Amino acid sequence: MPVGTQATVKGILPGPLAETGTRMILANTFHLALRPGEDVVAAAGGLHPFMGWDGPILTDSGGFQVFSLAARNKITDAGVTFRSHIDGRKLELTPERAVAIQEALGADVAMCLDHCPALPAERSVIAEAVRRTIDWARRCKDAHTRADQALFGIVQGGAHADLRAECAEALLALDFDGYAVGGVSVGEGRDEVRRALAASTHLLPEDRPRYLMGVGRPQDILDAVATGIDMFDCVMPTRNGRNATCFTDAGPVKLRNACHRMDFRPLEEGCDCLACRKFSRSYLRHLFLAGEMLGPILASIHNLAYLHRLTRRIRQAISEGRFVPLRLQILEALGP
Repeated sequence: MPVGTQATVKGILPGPLAETGTRMILANTFHLALRPGEDVVAAAGGLHPFMGWDGPILTDSGGFQVFSLAARNKITDAGVTFRSHIDGRKLELTPERAVAIQEALGADVAMCLDHCPALPAERSVIAEAVRRTIDWARRCKDAHTRADQALFGIVQGGAHADLRAECAEALLALDFDGYAVGGVSVGEGRDEVRRALAASTHLLPEDRPRYLMGVGRPQDILDAVATGIDMFDCVMPTRNGRNATCFTDAGPVKLRNACHRMDFRPLEEGCDCLACRKFSRSYLRHLFLAGEMLGPILASIHNLAYLHRLTRRIRQAISEGRFVPLRLQILEALGP
């Protein structure tokens, strides 16, 4: 799922976004509550008509902002009090309020409010986050009223297998529509992410979607699928695109590098995205050096198309019983 925090995937219109292979996107409860306000979105008929997107939409609960805006919030068992980065006003985000906002936004999938601590952290800090996450999940479940909206619980616990198991067991008892592995990509390395997955995914039911939050590198997707993860979101493909770095099967291409000045090949042979069908590496480099907005747009389109092509290959390989060799082949080609 590409990330459309502010009800837009930066720089890409809905039509070209769908052409990359995108079927579902993510928007953010916290940011949309601040601006334009969930009342505006609700009056427009919900996020789908408001942003002109016909496909499914998942909304984050604001739990990630507990981590990313730690300097601007105060956490208690009741909820989180944020100080707006826009105008300084307070936003009280309780589990009940997080659910109410997401119901007003009209998302197809809503996420429970969770406590996402920054890592590394002391075990006691992570244990407290697990306790609070379980309590908040129970309150979210009680507050949720829309039968046409799925509600997912989020497993916390860092790299501690026992804390992950404790959190998963409590959430499974609440019978959510899907389950997410949270608390990764919050300051830890790839090995710690893999340990968190190894401690979490096998605990979650196979008949519900299993969602890894905030992960988008090809290597991490391959690692996560190997443990049983189904869904991903990440700002990386569009953020990297805006910064002139593109995914390819042979590893990243940095378009500002001088080696691309006279390189009239596409970003990746065989890629059918708009950037590769129409333009060369030389031209894309020129756009970035000239400060033209088309450069970041085309690079973002390519990165999304690359990840969708990768996940299509993974799905096909799973159905044909050859995911393990495909994973090893792709990881070797990508390099360190």
